[in-house]
Amino acid sequence: MQRRNRLSWTFAFSFIALISMADEGMWLPQLLNAMNIKDMKKNGCKLTAEQIYSINKSSLKDAIVQFGGGCTAEVISSEGLILTNHHCGYSSIAYHSTVQNDYLTNGFVAMNKQQELYTPNLTATIINRIEDVTAKVLNGITSTTTDVKKDSIIKANIKAIEKAAVEGTHYEAFVRPFFYGNDYYLFVTEVFKDIRMVFAPPSSIGKFGGETDNWMWPRHNADFSVFRIYANKDNKPAEFSNDNVPYKPKHVIPISLKGYKEGDFTMVYGFPGRTQEYLTSYAVDMIMNESDPLKVSLREKRLAIYEADMRSNDTIRIAYANKYASVANYYKKWMGEMLGLKKYDALSKKQAFEQQFNDALNQSPDLKTKYANLLPQLKEIYKDYRLLNRQMDYYSECLLAIDVLNIARGYSNLFAELKKKQKGTANTFDKNLADLKKSLSFKNYNRSTDMKICEAMLGEYIRSVKHEDRPAVLDSMITAQGNDAHRLTEFLYSNTTFSEKNKIELMLNDLEKYPQLYERDPVYYLATSIVKHYSKNIIPQFQSDDFEINELQKQYVTAQKELIKTKKFYPDANSTLRVAYGKVSSYKPRDGVNYEYYTTIDGIMEKYKAGDEEFNLPPKLIDLYKSKDYGQYADASGSLHVAFTGSNHTTGGNSGSPVFNGKGELIGTNFDRNWEGTMSDIMYNPAQCRNIALDVRYTLFIIDKFGGAGYLLNEMKIMK
Repeated sequence: MQRRNRLSWTFAFSFIALISMADEGMWLPQLLNAMNIKDMKKNGCKLTAEQIYSINKSSLKDAIVQFGGGCTAEVISSEGLILTNHHCGYSSIAYHSTVQNDYLTNGFVAMNKQQELYTPNLTATIINRIEDVTAKVLNGITSTTTDVKKDSIIKANIKAIEKAAVEGTHYEAFVRPFFYGNDYYLFVTEVFKDIRMVFAPPSSIGKFGGETDNWMWPRHNADFSVFRIYANKDNKPAEFSNDNVPYKPKHVIPISLKGYKEGDFTMVYGFPGRTQEYLTSYAVDMIMNESDPLKVSLREKRLAIYEADMRSNDTIRIAYANKYASVANYYKKWMGEMLGLKKYDALSKKQAFEQQFNDALNQSPDLKTKYANLLPQLKEIYKDYRLLNRQMDYYSECLLAIDVLNIARGYSNLFAELKKKQKGTANTFDKNLADLKKSLSFKNYNRSTDMKICEAMLGEYIRSVKHEDRPAVLDSMITAQGNDAHRLTEFLYSNTTFSEKNKIELMLNDLEKYPQLYERDPVYYLATSIVKHYSKNIIPQFQSDDFEINELQKQYVTAQKELIKTKKFYPDANSTLRVAYGKVSSYKPRDGVNYEYYTTIDGIMEKYKAGDEEFNLPPKLIDLYKSKDYGQYADASGSLHVAFTGSNHTTGGNSGSPVFNGKGELIGTNFDRNWEGTMSDIMYNPAQCRNIALDVRYTLFIIDKFGGAGYLLNEMKIMK
């Protein structure tokens, strides 16, 4: 037995080389004292764990903001100023932009608080506390509890925990699972709803380099925007009101003008969205060789159509600016992910780990009895799951990419409520109708552009999806139109109400008189039949397989923890507050190429192309460069830094996250990863994975010297 244990440890130690990488990890801040602070201090952190996260005292966590649900921001002034990315604020900038006031192109500067612009539905969420509630969530579950009953118990317990945590307060709460449901944590939050736009650079600065530079290094864009949180007179969240006042934060992040050098400690604090670090080789194979290539191909066709139409017309450009940026972002991310995984030979590494996992199990009879069937079961289920995943990709990236179908299916609830009203049963028809009339907007829609998207996507669908896998109504329409996507598109748009605002307005006015006419609308009929097909025939099995995979992954992580006692495991990202730490670091993307860890304004001028859509510059920035008027924002040699790279483990959702030095001072704002490093959502490669941050000195330079809003700096704690 003793010899067997020694062999097991040998295998366990060999695992570490495969799955425990330097600078890897997205750590829960409340656990830093137990898990990470010693290592952080060894690498240059000067803060205590309590200075990073505390319930009872002011700490850095009180200045970390979840911005709009999908990004991060940081509090940088005593009057509620928050700093995030330009691409995070992009939808708000687009919302306020018109052809006459084109803030996307020209930028926006509020020279006083009265000029700040409120953005409806934009929120800023700050964490009050995090609590381990695993025992409470799993209370009532035994070894004999069925999966269905277990799910019901967990949902009921979570609902009760969330309610009890905030009852009688202004706080909100949610519970999230970690390690596939092995652990559960409660997050109590303040959600601010009056958020106003303060500063946004012109797109020629904020998006300098455009899609050509997106996910790439070196970078030279000032990817930032500034907003302000407003609260009521009691400093609590409130709906928008002219009586609201700037929020008084518990903690304000100091800003450093002292810069950094290679090897300096860095820490990223934010809300990373989603990672899948513990996937098997079967999942990696599906993602790398099937799902990512398909989604990239479909998005590439959509982007070409958007780009051509946006270049032809300013109204279309503004209407589709946010959608184009959103589609393009993950299009290029998935391309880089495929590249990085293949270059790292990720599939082989996963397979080698799984072999070692099995070898280690064979050395421990007890663990073998518990876990020997895990990988075979996962392998078997992925055979079915990857086929369903392909159908789901065509559903989401092809059919649901057609806007008119989404517009039409948005009226299904209204039609259902009308039927209830006509039968004399309880309904919300009148309220829903009034809300739809009030919210009806075609600002971000162009019929001609959508027709081109429809024809392209239906063409791909017809070529690639078998008859037996199609929704029956769609297949019959395809057949009726001779398998011709152009003919089908013309038929749909020539006979629908839902592609034109004025027709929808007429429909809503006459809806109670002639509901049957609109229910028979071919686009509405098609949209609802597509949803019904996938909801009935695909999604339930997809979710069932997904649930089974999740349960097996849960055991897989547990098994790894039992086998590898020396490893510190971190949970996958799930849009909750995390700390990542690493160092300012250069990297070598390929043979013969070495990338410096920072860029300067000199590189902006090297890329500058007068009149170019992606690399043009405002004359004022060129003048500031020529005069070398960098003020206090230049380094000791007189150079103005723009961006830098670090080895911090980040992902989507970390956009806008503060990048701290060892003292907890802001040195940058995280805004991207390098292309070769986008694979870090699945596997972290320390030689390739780099986060990209905007140097805070360039941010302040643009606000002050370029934007003329230096008054904002008077609110900040600037460390010179």
